[in-house]
Amino acid sequence: MLLAWALTCFAGAGDISAGSAILIDADSGAVLYEKNPDERRLIASTTKIMTALVVLESCDLEETVEVPKDCERVGGSSMYLRAGEEVTVRDLLYGLLLMSGNDAGLALADHCGNGDVETFVTQMNIKAQNLGLADTSFENPHGLDGERNYSTARDMATLAAYAMQNETFYQIVSTQEAMVAGRLMQNHNKLLKRLDGVCGVKTGFTKAAGRCLVSCAERNERRFITVTLSAPDDWNDHEKLYQAVFDALENRTLATAGECAAQVPCLSGDDQAVVYGEDFSMWLTPFEYETLEVRLHLPSFLYHGRMRGESAGYAEFYVRGVEAGRVTLLYQ
Repeated sequence: MLLAWALTCFAGAGDISAGSAILIDADSGAVLYEKNPDERRLIASTTKIMTALVVLESCDLEETVEVPKDCERVGGSSMYLRAGEEVTVRDLLYGLLLMSGNDAGLALADHCGNGDVETFVTQMNIKAQNLGLADTSFENPHGLDGERNYSTARDMATLAAYAMQNETFYQIVSTQEAMVAGRLMQNHNKLLKRLDGVCGVKTGFTKAAGRCLVSCAERNERRFITVTLSAPDDWNDHEKLYQAVFDALENRTLATAGECAAQVPCLSGDDQAVVYGEDFSMWLTPFEYETLEVRLHLPSFLYHGRMRGESAGYAEFYVRGVEAGRVTLLYQ
């Protein structure tokens, strides 16, 4: 669904150069902007998000990897590994995600696949299935063009939101510059410097795929993911989308401590007032605020009165049908 308030900030979806694009809330998965989000496309080096995720979930960071000869011949972007060189999994992940090293991807796949890159790629596809990425297929660990290496903007956003929950992944993709394995590595993601709050995740480019970019930004206790595929002006696409959302966010007070939330019938006397036990606020867009729903979990009735401050239940706050928070309810 396209938000009218967002589109007016940059004069309509036509200003977004990407062939496919999506902006989601990373926690709930709610879609705030989309443009052809389910078209299957080549994804270039954004493939490495899944490569890193499978490595992080299957290998120890301090394991030593002996670089195989094939890594010198893989071509494309590189961290300039030498055959026979010994590098830790951690250092290869930095080369993979900061320098977009195709050689690092191949070395990691060979190591974590026990010498069989195809075994590792199978693990990538199993992980995609487990995450519900129905329109995603991986053919290799680095993202060089292949008929069976594709995804959609929607699937890549889901993948990135999941990956950013991994602390090590987050730490690496949010790093602008690091000296790793004797190499000065600079992150290819220019958004880290261009826009306050951006904290990842991965760039990609081949002639066939065009410019691909998956990014994550945090502002006012909210985390968002944006994906653009085949986007000639990807940096500006992401800035426009994030700025539209950031400008629209408002700090809404949803509950105030001591404020009456409900009355519970009492069989032996007057109804018992129930109040919120704490303050609760959220940064929401106007559209999200319109979908706010409060669900009170309280007894249907009481046999007798209760003491002030005694727990009565709790209130749940839902935004776009997804639980956003809870507040304790107390008898007044």
